[in-house]
Amino acid sequence: MMYRLTKSLLRGLLRGLTHFEVEGEENVPAGGPLLLVFNHLAWWDAPIAMATLPWRMTAMALKDLQRVPITGQILSLSNAIFVDRGRYDRDALRQALAVLDAGGVLGIAPEGRMSVTGALERGRTGPVFIARKADVPILPAGLTGTEKANGEWRSLRRPHIRMNIGPVFRLPEGGQYASRKEERQADADFIMERLAELLPPEYRGVYADSVQ
Repeated sequence: MMYRLTKSLLRGLLRGLTHFEVEGEENVPAGGPLLLVFNHLAWWDAPIAMATLPWRMTAMALKDLQRVPITGQILSLSNAIFVDRGRYDRDALRQALAVLDAGGVLGIAPEGRMSVTGALERGRTGPVFIARKADVPILPAGLTGTEKANGEWRSLRRPHIRMNIGPVFRLPEGGQYASRKEERQADADFIMERLAELLPPEYRGVYADSVQ
């Protein structure tokens, strides 16, 4: 019930405080198990995904976010999995796999942090490990405009925020790599390229040359 109330509140805030647009809703599957990936521009990216998509989502978030006003409370109320920065967090990984094993939806930003450039950074390999271990499909969602929201609100304007949802995909099989580390980074780049395809050129960052 708390999740539903939080979701309703977030939807109301999106309608009242932003010009919010969603594209690609036809790509959203009925449910899990599913790994949702999205680019990370601002603290409220995960709450926006929670508010927009139809099913219950468990987000993975850095523990630092627990201290961020409003966002930290929203994530805590929605039973987010908080991850320790800079170390292998075995307990968080166990919780994430349990969500997928139970047929749920797990949301994660594969860059591992909020972008410092406002565009895509190199993808991390954590989501790759989860997707391979749980053997689940991946749904990409590209966000734009969230990084500008604070400035727009300070100027008493409603920011234009857009979510573009792409087709579900799975990681490819059969590549030839020199090491497991190289293979996992190739998979991470594959995920990020699917996100880059959903974003305008100025948001593609290090993947600008990887997509048409």
